[in-house]
Amino acid sequence: MEEQREALRKIITTLAMKNEEIQSFIYSLKQMLLNVEANSAKVQEDLEAEFQSLFSVLEELKEGMLMKIKQDRASRTYELQNQLAACTRALESSEELLETANQTLQAMDSEDFPQAAKQIKDGVTMAPAFRLSLKAKVSDNMSHLMVDFAQERQMLQALKFLPVPGAPVIDLAESLVADNCVTLVWRMPDEDSKIDHYVLEYRRTNFEGPPRLKEDQPWMVIEGIRQTEYTLTGLKFDMKYMNFRVKACNKAVAGEFSEPVTLETPAFMFHLDASTSHQNLRVDDLSVEWDAMGGKVQDIKAREKDGKGRTASPINSPARGTPSPKRMPSGRGGRDRFTAESYTVLGDTLIDGGEHYWEVRYEPDSKAFGVGVAYRSLGRFEQLGKTAASWCLHVNNWLQASCPFTTPAPNKCCTLSRPGSHSRCCLLSRYGVAASR
Repeated sequence: MEEQREALRKIITTLAMKNEEIQSFIYSLKQMLLNVEANSAKVQEDLEAEFQSLFSVLEELKEGMLMKIKQDRASRTYELQNQLAACTRALESSEELLETANQTLQAMDSEDFPQAAKQIKDGVTMAPAFRLSLKAKVSDNMSHLMVDFAQERQMLQALKFLPVPGAPVIDLAESLVADNCVTLVWRMPDEDSKIDHYVLEYRRTNFEGPPRLKEDQPWMVIEGIRQTEYTLTGLKFDMKYMNFRVKACNKAVAGEFSEPVTLETPAFMFHLDASTSHQNLRVDDLSVEWDAMGGKVQDIKAREKDGKGRTASPINSPARGTPSPKRMPSGRGGRDRFTAESYTVLGDTLIDGGEHYWEVRYEPDSKAFGVGVAYRSLGRFEQLGKTAASWCLHVNNWLQASCPFTTPAPNKCCTLSRPGSHSRCCLLSRYGVAASR
């Protein structure tokens, strides 16, 4: 019966996940239908604008070339009309002179003939007809203003939509996630020499598998990538996975995004369990702070409850003088609450094996703190890193300005020596502030 119940639970979980996947896909299809309408209207508007711009250019060229023809015609007409007028006047003068010469020739027996002949000779010498050029100043040939738009017509007939770059393919085998960095490598399915740059988008998520259309985290955009790989640095691995996609762009248009991929981040994420905290530590989910009054407040409340009403002096505060484990009251706190000199708080997530990574940030004025791991057998009186049940990195800044790291064991990745046992991420904070994730 129990096996059938468990099998049914698995079926229900599988069906729920499949339903969520189908719902996400339906939402994606509906969004794509809306995008088709919006994008087609936009490209149609852009096409009409481009053709209108082309028509305007052609119209301007036509007007300019017509103006050139009109100006050339006016200039040639002016020159030819002036030359025609000059020739007409010269012809009229020459005809008058010819008539006078014929009349003088007929009266050659008269006494005035020698004088008249001399005058005619002088008139011929000065006649405009003999000083006039009989070659046209301009040509009537207008062939230099002829056009042949055959090549341009072919170019116009060859107009088509811009070639769109193909979608890149992300190479998961060459991509790497480590040390707060992600190196993403991709390639083009076909060589394209016209690609100008790439655009990379990424976002954080807690869902494995293909990226979902609906996500709380927005896509972060990196533009102007010239190579087929890019390294993101200084990331904050506070979610289990990251989605990535890439698109190629030429000088005019961007292509489709690559198939999105999901990479797992190696960060170990946990919160601090305040119920395990030493009373002198103030714990708030991901941060821990030294609180010298923590123990005093607890003692005051306890004494007021008992009706004693006596206030502990600083010298008797738990921060300076804590009773030995044998004399510690057994009723204070739960089984895991640390006390005495063990100023420790545990994480809320168990580790059963493998290699894990997390970060700790601390305030500049912090004097000392430690961070590490421990078996569940770590006693509530034991200090982190000082017994065989725990290991830690310890920073002590009391005597020097720098923060030297010291460890009770070599600073390397250690495998838990007890198969099947569980350890918890621990953080020790003393006289300072530390935040962890």
